[in-house]
Amino acid sequence: MKISSNEILSRLLDNLWDTYIQRVSYAKTYADLVRSKGGKVRNDHIAFRTFNTITGKQPHGIGAIWHILDAFGFKPISNYTFTEKKLHAVHFQHADEKFPKIFVSQLEVPDLPQWAQNLINEQVVNTPYHLSETAVLDLLELNEKDELEEAAVNNLVRELTSYMSRPWGIPKQESIEKLNEISQYAAWTLIHGNSVNHFTAFINYQEVPEWPDLQTTCEALAAAGVPMKANIEGQKGSKLQQSSTQAVSETVDVILPDGSKGQMPWTYAYYELAERGFIEENGKQVLFSGFLGEQATHLFEMTKTNK
Repeated sequence: MKISSNEILSRLLDNLWDTYIQRVSYAKTYADLVRSKGGKVRNDHIAFRTFNTITGKQPHGIGAIWHILDAFGFKPISNYTFTEKKLHAVHFQHADEKFPKIFVSQLEVPDLPQWAQNLINEQVVNTPYHLSETAVLDLLELNEKDELEEAAVNNLVRELTSYMSRPWGIPKQESIEKLNEISQYAAWTLIHGNSVNHFTAFINYQEVPEWPDLQTTCEALAAAGVPMKANIEGQKGSKLQQSSTQAVSETVDVILPDGSKGQMPWTYAYYELAERGFIEENGKQVLFSGFLGEQATHLFEMTKTNK
C-alpha cells in the first residue's frame, strides 16, 4: 500500500507538535482551552534556527531543514535579513494551505567576533548526519513520486522526528554563557540545535466566538494563568499581528569547566499567536501570508536568557 506525501507530512508534523507541547505547557493549555470551547487548533507556522557554518556531515544553515522540506513539496517564498542580529531567514510554503508555513533562520557565524566563531565551530564542525542511507533514499523517492510504500513510512517519520533535535554533542557551559552575551540566538541554537523553535497559533481559524481576535485570545490565556508577552506586535486591522507566551525554561545538559557533565537552566520555546489581515492580490482580497522583519526581530528576543 502506498502512503501519500501529504499523509506522511501530517504524521511528521503531528509528532513534532506532540513533542513540542510536552515541553511547552503553555501551548497545551491553549489547545485544551480552544477545544473545550469547540474551537479548532491550527498552526500558522513553525520556526527553526540554524548556524551558517560548517556543521560536519549535516547540511549547514537553512539547508539543514530545507532539504527535508523540499522532499515534501515546500517551496521558498521570501527572504528576510536581520542585519543587527546577523541573521538571514527564508519562509517556505506548501501548495496545500492546511499545512503551516515553515520559517527557517540562520546565524551568519562568519559575521561574529573571531572568538565566538571559534566557540561555535569547535562544537559543530564534526556533526554527524543523523539520517540513515535508507531514510535519505526514501526522501529522494518521496520527492520524485509523492508517495512511499507503507513499510518505509514509520521509519522515515521516526528518523525525521529524531533529526529535529540537537545534532551535535553536549555544549560547554562556558561557551553558552559567553555566546549569550553577544547573541542569545547563538546560545539557544548551540543548546537546542534543530529542535522546533516555536509553533504559532493561527487565530483566523480558531473559531472560538468569545475570542474573535488576537487581543481577546491573549487576554483569555493570561486569565488562565499563562504568562504572556507584554504587548502585541502590529496594529489592529493590519496585515499581521503577533504575540506569544513567555518562553519555558528547561534543565539542559552541559559540559562543566572541569570537563564533567552537569546541568543548568535555560530557555527553550514560547508559543506564538498570529492573526493575519487581508491584502489585495491579483484583484482579490487574500490573507497576507508573509512575515514582517521588525516584528520578527522582537519575537526573536522571547527566548532570551539573562545570565
